[in-house]
Amino acid sequence: MRQTYDIAIVGCGPAGLAAAILLHGDGHQVTLFERFDQPQPLGSGLMLQPSGMAVLDRMGLSNEIAARGARIDALFGLDEHGRTALDAPYSKLGSGEAFGIGIHRASLFAVLYARAIAAGIFIRTGSEIHNSVLEGRRRHIIARDGTRAGPFDLVVDASGWASRIEFGEQRGLLPFGALWAAIPVEPSDPHAKNFLEQRYRRASQMIGILPIGSRGPGLPDEVALFWSLKRDEYSQWRSSPLAVWKSQVRTLWPEADFLLDRISCHDDLTFARYAHRSSHRPYRERLVRIGDAWHSASPQLGQGANMALLDAWGLAAGLREGRTLTEGLRLSASWRRDHVALYQAVTAAFTPLFQSSDDLWPWIRDRIVAPLSRFGPVARIQAQLMSGLFGFPLPMLGLEVPDYSAIAASMAARASSLDQS
Repeated sequence: MRQTYDIAIVGCGPAGLAAAILLHGDGHQVTLFERFDQPQPLGSGLMLQPSGMAVLDRMGLSNEIAARGARIDALFGLDEHGRTALDAPYSKLGSGEAFGIGIHRASLFAVLYARAIAAGIFIRTGSEIHNSVLEGRRRHIIARDGTRAGPFDLVVDASGWASRIEFGEQRGLLPFGALWAAIPVEPSDPHAKNFLEQRYRRASQMIGILPIGSRGPGLPDEVALFWSLKRDEYSQWRSSPLAVWKSQVRTLWPEADFLLDRISCHDDLTFARYAHRSSHRPYRERLVRIGDAWHSASPQLGQGANMALLDAWGLAAGLREGRTLTEGLRLSASWRRDHVALYQAVTAAFTPLFQSSDDLWPWIRDRIVAPLSRFGPVARIQAQLMSGLFGFPLPMLGLEVPDYSAIAASMAARASSLDQS
């Protein structure tokens, strides 16, 4: 008979919500701990890749997600001289009709949160968890104010890269972060509706525009605008007139001017920090990390939410297959470890090409990497990396790429209903 456990999940992001839904569906007793008084998403836009959509599809959520997102057929970027620095169409995958989906984090959160509430999963809010202690054969978790909860058979740390559970101080912070804003757009606005577009000045400045669909019926379509910025320059940016920054943006990408007119103050943009770190072994006795709490990286390959969804699926599958809790954790880690290590290494290698102060890295990007990516085999590898499918993570987890023709049909139906309205 399958064993069931009393499980605490720390964090109400994509990793925590997906894990809670999947584990609850397998009969485990699940309690979600969230630091905010009202669960809410953090951040602006993200990309759902075929790897993450494979999980959402098996959860029965792919069409609902697609109805809120925007179809992305390629990533395209130019340097300050108008030369192509990035050209990565999904069509280079070579088979099927897969594409990316740009979506607001709030939309992904809303779909997962609604499913968790409908399932009756208990969410304990206002609990900022700072540590976990093993006592006997079970674990307690300890909040910032010293209160304890438990004991639990298993604690799942899904609290993100800033997790303090047995970590202490934050480690591995990257020098570059990004300013983000979600901005409403009109059908007549001059931006690519199905591309993630970027512009670069060497690798020290980058601006991107990602269509992210609509957060709900009757609400406008939006794009996520992001601008790379060093962590130690954020205070200076806050104290400088916003017009100074807008002038920099217009100089690099004049066509983005229509979005700048919709940003009126510094508080319209949010600064995101990133870290690059991972644990070789994501579990110890009755504690396991998933998502960014296990492996965090820069957002250059757009894999954060997708890796988190794969981790959640792998954890549920491991506990389902393992004869003991320890064996289940070992199985889930073994199914995910190689894919995680691969993307950690590739992201670490690619990040300086797009975010660094060194002039050598953008020269390599523009003179070597970009030309090579136009060749068939290299282009296909690039598309596989972008889609999250490099390293064949899905077969290991019993997953497969979803039916993108059906997903495209649901997105077309939404577009048609908007046109009629």
